[in-house]
Amino acid sequence: MNIFQKLILYLRQVRVESKKINWPSREKTMRYSLVVIAIATAVAIFLGGLDFIFSSGVQGLAKLFAK
Repeated sequence: MNIFQKLILYLRQVRVESKKINWPSREKTMRYSLVVIAIATAVAIFLGGLDFIFSSGVQGLAKLFAK
């Protein structure tokens, strides 16, 4: 088999396999996307809060030891 025949075979196999894919419905996709956005937002807020607390603590210690 030359490279052209291998490419044709590969593309045919891809077409056969792509027919077996079970795609989620539009509603499920929207729901899953909203869940991912909500979790990412919650994690960002949590990490932002931790960053604020720790940076305030470090600044407080710096001011305490600077005197």
